[in-house]
Amino acid sequence: MFSVSAVLRSPFGCRLKACAALLLLGFELRGDFQGSTHLVDLENGGIRYSQETSSGPIAQLAARLRGGSARLEWDERQGWLSALLKSLAITQHSQLLVFSKTSLQRDFIYPNHPRALYFNDTSYVGFIPGAPLIELSEVDSRLGAVFFTLNQTKSDHPVLKRVDSCLECHATARTLGVPGHLIRSLETDTQGVVNLATGIDPIDDRTPFAERWGGWYVSGQYGKMEHRGNRMGSDSFPAKLTLSLGGDRSSLGSSVLMDNYPSGGSDIVALMVFQHQVRLHNFITRLHYMAVQNLEAYHHIEYLKSPIESLVKALLFSGEAPLPAPIRGDPAFTAAFQAVGLRDRYGHSLRELDLERRLFRLPCSFLIHSAAFGALPPPLKKRIYERIKTILDAQESPEAFHHLSSLDRSALREMLSDTLPDLPEGWGQKPVTRSKSE
Repeated sequence: MFSVSAVLRSPFGCRLKACAALLLLGFELRGDFQGSTHLVDLENGGIRYSQETSSGPIAQLAARLRGGSARLEWDERQGWLSALLKSLAITQHSQLLVFSKTSLQRDFIYPNHPRALYFNDTSYVGFIPGAPLIELSEVDSRLGAVFFTLNQTKSDHPVLKRVDSCLECHATARTLGVPGHLIRSLETDTQGVVNLATGIDPIDDRTPFAERWGGWYVSGQYGKMEHRGNRMGSDSFPAKLTLSLGGDRSSLGSSVLMDNYPSGGSDIVALMVFQHQVRLHNFITRLHYMAVQNLEAYHHIEYLKSPIESLVKALLFSGEAPLPAPIRGDPAFTAAFQAVGLRDRYGHSLRELDLERRLFRLPCSFLIHSAAFGALPPPLKKRIYERIKTILDAQESPEAFHHLSSLDRSALREMLSDTLPDLPEGWGQKPVTRSKSE
């Protein structure tokens, strides 16, 4: 059984207590469905989080390192970072820079010396120049988020160590009550210390841009778009701006000691992709846990109608905040992100970016093609597919899906039919509309 007291007595306890204090103050969660914030039992009802071995890419790399079939090359300036990114197929252009002191290694974070995050669809790597650890996490298809550390010490036999104590901050209401990831918008002082009096806000696709990215650096082209990124204050937020709110910020200039990092910015497009997939992965994990436990207890999933509806809303970008201005990010990240993924008969993919009026060309998450979604229990996936079909066929038009145009619906029907092999038979066929006289 997951135990808060046991975790706080762990070697990481002193730092986790500070993190736990942050979680208890000034928190307001945008509700997704009733009951979505209570902590799911991680050790019973068909779930054995601490006992199960993760099968994600970081766990696989850890096993190869133990067995001697993989090696990491040490770099004198950045330690294991470059080798990890290469081994996990993560582009350095996914770099995001966080200057709020919210990490396990918060004492090493300052505005001119931020924490860097690198990611792809399944893996995350956290790096702070000069810090003793690299922090890693992955999204396992059964367990959700699983966490690891790697000592930043030169060695012939580096060891990736699984660290379940991270759940003190990463299995809370903010992660939908399951092991997950989170992205928050935090007000900080000029040293990166979080201003607890102002509250701590999670952010996702629905968050107005003016409320996003407090405690983060943001680079790219975004016109006069206002947001909380790049700025900090001492007594009142934002008392001081470290960068202007708008314009072309292809790099962060003198604000950050950029020679310590492999890439030159904190890309706005990567930030938007990151915040989308964090929420979706948490949602998928939450539904996986609930379905497994309901099937074990009741042999059906009839009680999951509300969370299924909420997941479908998230998959189809219901409530997505429209872009207040066109944005452009690092072309290298944009190209790398769009280059992979399943494609339909016309060569299109759900990873194609729009960046003029919304994040993606088609309003359906690319994570519907993920291993985590594919591993959902079949009765749950069947219900999700049935609900999506009802929406795309416009058999009913609830307000939550009014953003889907007829062209969106048609294109999504073709896209999903071409790329999801386990759809029910006849799923992609457009319904025949009959006149009242027939």
